[in-house]
Parts: sequence; C-alpha cells; structure tokens
Amino acid sequence: MRTLSSQLYSNGGLTWFQKKNQSSLFIKHLRVSKPSRVQLISAVQFRPCIDIHKGKVKQIVGSTLRDLKEDGSVLVTNFESDKSAEEYAKMYKEDGLTGGHVIMLGADPLSQAAAIGALHAYPGGLQVGGGINSENCMSYIEEGASHVIVTSYVFNNGKIDLERLKDIVSIVGKQRLILDLSCRKKDGRYAIVTDRWQKFSDVILDEKSLEFLGGSRTQERDV
Repeated sequence: MRTLSSQLYSNGGLTWFQKKNQSSLFIKHLRVSKPSRVQLISAVQFRPCIDIHKGKVKQIVGSTLRDLKEDGSVLVTNFESDKSAEEYAKMYKEDGLTGGHVIMLGADPLSQAAAIGALHAYPGGLQVGGGINSENCMSYIEEGASHVIVTSYVFNNGKIDLERLKDIVSIVGKQRLILDLSCRKKDGRYAIVTDRWQKFSDVILDEKSLEFLGGSRTQERDV
C-alpha cells in the first residue's frame, strides 16, 4: 500500500481535500477569514507488514494455519499477492515507511529466501519474525533486519522460558529483540498463543505480566 501526498486547502469558507491532481469537496462553510493553506497532519502511523507463506506474500486467517490437518480443516487465504516480498520492501523504503515487519509463516526454504530478499531490499527498515531462535537470530540481523521478533522460542511449552530469553538477549541485545504478545481469549482472559496461534500458553496478558516483560526492555507488537 502506497501513501499519497495530500493537502487540506481552504479559501473563502470552502475547504477541499486534494490528492495529486484531483480535488473533492471535504467540508462546507468552514469559517475562514482569508484564504489560507493548512497542512493536514495525521496522528496515526502506518506500519507495513509482509506475511510470507511458502515463499508467497499472503494474508491468511491465522487460526487456520496448522501443522497437522487431522481435523480435516483447510487453510483459509484472504489474499495472495502477485508481487514478491522484495517488491513490497522496496515500495516501503521508497515511501519512507518505518517500523514494519516481515513474518515467515513457516520455516520452509522458500519463505526464508523471500524474507531475506525483503531485508536486503530495505536494510535496517524491517523487523523479522517466524522461527527465530538463539541459533539463527544474529544471522537475520546481519542480513539487514532492524530487530528480531520472537514468540514460540521464549514462550515454550506454555511457559516463559527465562533461560532462552536471557540467551537470545545476550546474542542480539535488548534493543533489537521484540516479544510478540499475540493472544487469544480463553475463559474470559487473554492468553499468549504460540506456534502460529495454535497453542495457548499459561501467560495471561495483564498489568503484572506486562510490567514483568517491560522490565526486560523488550517491545510489544500487535497486542
């Protein structure tokens, strides 16, 4: 998704919103004493995302992404792009979009290659997640990732594995580690889920857990 340059103009009580060479009526009867030009400022920051599955950029219903299909369920894909992850990364770089991430929905070689291609296209501009652990985390930083995103490796077997957390922090540093606190509702509370949203952990998102995790100076993503 590209950003569009836009301005908010006012002249003699009539205001309109202009995108490139097209104008459309925006607000009528705005009380303006004299013609003026006002810069439109947004309080919302757009953070781009690239989800990769089998080497392709896709938007998938997360709960349908399973390791085993014993229950007869099928993968539900909302959208599959004909553009590569690298093309999207170049687009985000050109538009100056920061704080985005590329996620590998599976550790297959095609997805890994696509993710690395995106990191090379926008070095230092994208975070990376999906199958990150203490053995491969530094390699993604070296390939151009600004941060590594971790969930299943740290929230292991339903609990916070403090040894793994300390291990990965010692390798990449606190400033380049992001804990993904993706969660689902269970018994009226929100619990962190791992392994592509399949497994519930016993870590409940509340003030106490957020304070504890925040003490590690890690970041939250998409809570």
